[in-house]
Order: sequence, then C-alpha cells, then structure tokens
Amino acid sequence: MRFARSLVLLLGFAFLYGPILILAAMSFNASKLVTVWGGFSTKWYVALLDDAATLNAAKISLSVAALSAAIATLLGLAAAVALARFGGFRTRGLFFGAVHAPLVLPEVVLGLALLSAFVAFGFERGFVTLVIAHATFTMCFTSVVLLAALRGLDPSQEEAAMDLGATPMRAFALVVLPAIAPSLASAFLLAFTLSLDDLVIASFTTGPGATTLPMRIYSQVRLGVTPEVNAISTLLLAFVGIILAISALALNRPARDLA
Repeated sequence: MRFARSLVLLLGFAFLYGPILILAAMSFNASKLVTVWGGFSTKWYVALLDDAATLNAAKISLSVAALSAAIATLLGLAAAVALARFGGFRTRGLFFGAVHAPLVLPEVVLGLALLSAFVAFGFERGFVTLVIAHATFTMCFTSVVLLAALRGLDPSQEEAAMDLGATPMRAFALVVLPAIAPSLASAFLLAFTLSLDDLVIASFTTGPGATTLPMRIYSQVRLGVTPEVNAISTLLLAFVGIILAISALALNRPARDLA
C-alpha cells in the first residue's frame, strides 16, 4: 500500500513537472532543432542579450507587474480593512462579491469587460490600461491574503495603543501594519507573479508599444518552438519560482517566530 502511494505521488509529480524539466533541459541544447540533442550549451541565453524586442517586453512586464502589484496591494488592504473592521454594513455582501468576483470570472470574460470599459471611456490602450487591468485582476488575491491576516490578528494590542492616546489611524499604522507586514509582502509578490504571468487579460487591454513578455513568447511559439523560446521561458519560470519561494517564506515567518 505504501509503495502504491509513493508510485502515484511520483507519477503525479512527473506529470506536473516533467514537461517543465524537459523545457529547461532543452534550453541548454546546442542544436537549433529542439527535438534533437546536440550537446550542452548556453549560447541561447547569450543570444537573448541581443534580442532587443524580448528585452523590451521583459522590461514592460516587470514595470507593469511592479506598479499593478503596488496598486493591488493598497486596494486589497483597504478592502480587507473594510470587511474585517467595519462590521456588517448594509452593502457588505455586495461589496464582498464585487471585490472577489475576478476569482471566479474566466479571464477571457474579465479581459473583454475591461476592454469594453476602456473603449467606452475613450482610453487609448497601452501601458496605463495594462496596469489598471492587472491591478483590477490581482486585487482580489491581495484582499484574500490581507483579510485572513487581519482576521487572525489579536486586536488587544491595537486597543491598548488607542487607550494610551493614539488615534485609530496612528494605532493602525504603528501596530497593525508591522504585524501584517509579512502578509503585505506576500500579497505584493503574489500580485506581481500573477501580473508577470498573465497573457489573456494583457491581450485584451494592451496596445502597440506595450507588448508583455508572455505575449512575446506566445507570438514566437506560434511560428514554432525555438531554443531561444525555451531559454526565455526557463528564465521566467526560475524568476517566478524565486518570487513564490520568497512569498512562502514571508508567510511562514510568524509561525517560525512563535515556535
């Protein structure tokens, strides 16, 4: 029985991560043909330094991810405070549903809705609309993380600060924010990762001159998989993996400190 469980677990991991390992291995293939192994080489990674279009797409993706993640974290914090601290106000259910709707909406529907809104308001699609779209998409995830952090926080310290003369805003800034700092960092990194990885919503809401890295990779793959595509995909996977690891460490830090 134990052997069967281990075998099923091993097969599951192979199914999930096998293709990723193959992609990473083939990015070091010296051959131009991705189906033929021609020896180990890092020349495709060096070739990326001369690919101006890919480097520009990476720069745009990082800029959009950083800005949209910061906006989404601030908005998520505001929504979490409203849901956790303001009690059962009349429109709480509607507000909760509106904040978390992107969690259940298909990305195609959300992207089309944002596109329709930008066209209706006369916004020219580009970098700004892409930041707005990604902030809208990722805010629901940041609010979930921060709402859980606020609900798990002991209110006695904040109440003690107010008893000593601090205003509610000052008590929140000096007591609550430091306490939920790991969750804030985790929410930001989660939003950053989701924005960096997005293709569907970006395809609807971006315009000329604001091509993101996933869009660049997709456009290249449509013409055929090349070693350069494998190399940039491997770098993107590694970068996202590092961000997720940092996020996990940030969330687990309070638990280790209490242990």
